[in-house]
Amino acid sequence: MLLQGLKVVEFASYIAAPGAAGILADWGAEVIKVERPEGDPMRHVFGDAKSDISGNPTFGLDNRGKRAVVLDISKPEGRDALARLAAQADVFLTNVRPAALKRAGLDEATLRESNPRLIYTMVTGYGLEGPDAAKPGFDVTAFWSRAGVAHMHAPKGTDPFILRTGVGDHMTSLATVSAILAAVVERQRTGVGRVVQTSLLATGIYAVSSDLAVQLAFGKLASNRPRSAPFDPLANFYRSRDGHWFVLNPRGASNDWQLLCKTFDRPDLPTDERFASGRVRRQNSAALVEQFDAAFSQLDFEEIARRLDAADLVWAPVQTPAEVAADPQAAAAGAFIDLEDGQGGTYRSPAAPARFPGADLDRRPPAPGLGQHTREVLAELGYSGAQIDAMLSAGAAA
Repeated sequence: MLLQGLKVVEFASYIAAPGAAGILADWGAEVIKVERPEGDPMRHVFGDAKSDISGNPTFGLDNRGKRAVVLDISKPEGRDALARLAAQADVFLTNVRPAALKRAGLDEATLRESNPRLIYTMVTGYGLEGPDAAKPGFDVTAFWSRAGVAHMHAPKGTDPFILRTGVGDHMTSLATVSAILAAVVERQRTGVGRVVQTSLLATGIYAVSSDLAVQLAFGKLASNRPRSAPFDPLANFYRSRDGHWFVLNPRGASNDWQLLCKTFDRPDLPTDERFASGRVRRQNSAALVEQFDAAFSQLDFEEIARRLDAADLVWAPVQTPAEVAADPQAAAAGAFIDLEDGQGGTYRSPAAPARFPGADLDRRPPAPGLGQHTREVLAELGYSGAQIDAMLSAGAAA
C-alpha cells in the first residue's frame, strides 16, 4: 500500500473533505473518521444514520476503509480525545469552520503545540481570508455558481441548471489530496508540518481556468453557444438515425475537416465557399450543423462509429450512467472497484482516478457504521475500559 504508515484524522462531513480522506485510505493511509453524535449528514441520504450502510452507496464511496469514532467536542472529554488523536496523526483534515475550531481549542496553533509535524488541512467554501471567508458553502454555491462554472456552461440565453451531486466536491477532494501529499514531501525535508488549505471557490475557478485565463488577459470572454450554432461546428454533438448522441472533437489541423467530409460521403463541403476555411465555417456554423445533421441522420450509430474509428477521428458516444457502468473500457481503465457490503457480498463503486500498476486494489472494506470503532480507537489512545465507559455514559463519545 503506497501510503502505509500515514495516519489521517478526519473531522469533517459531507463530501469534499471526506472524499479526500477516502482517496488517501484507498491508497493505504490509516484514516480515522471522527463524527459528532448525530453522524455525518451523508449517512442520512438513504436512511437513518444507524441503518445498514450497504444501502448508502454515496456514503460508501467516500468513507470506505475508514475507522469511525463518535466524539462530542462540546464536552471537554470529547474535545480532549480528538486533540489526543491529532497529537498522534500525520494529517488532521477538517471542513469545520475556523471559528468553531478555535472555540473548541482545535485550531492549528493549539494542535501544533503537541505535534509540530502535523499537516493541518482545511477544506472551505471560500478560503480562509477575505470578506466572505466565514460563509458556508456547498459545491453548487461556491464551486458551481460563484466560480462562474454554471454561467459558462449554460448556452447563451438559457437558464442556469443545477450541478449533479458531488462534482465540485470531488474535484476539491483531488486538489486536497495533491496538496496534502505535497506537504508530506516538504515535511520529509524540514521535519515540520504546515497548514494546507483548499476551497470550493478556488477549485471551481481552476476547473474553468482555460477560459478564465482569457477573461483575465483580455477582459472579455465568448459565451457558450447552443448546439445548433456552436463556435466550432466540427466540435459538436450529433445524433444518429437510431437516436444515439455522440460528440466530435477533431484535431486542430484542417486535415480532420477534410477527412470527416470524405468519411461521410460529403467531399463537396470543403469546396463550398461557406465552409472553405475555419473562419468562414465559424461564421456559418448553423448552416454546417444542418449539413452534418442531415448526413448523420441517414446512418445508424454502429455505422457512424465504424467509420469514425476507421478514420481515426476523435469522437465519443454520449453515454447514460447505465452505459458507463457496462462500458468495458471504463472497467479496463480502472474506473471501478468492488466494495464490501458488510454482509459477505460486494457491489461496484467508482475508484479513485489513478492507477498504480502492480499495486492496484480490486476490493475495499465497507464504510464504517456510526461509532463502530470508538472503543477500539480510544483504547489505542490509552483510555482504560472504565474511562471509555464513563465517556460513553456522559455522551462525550458514542
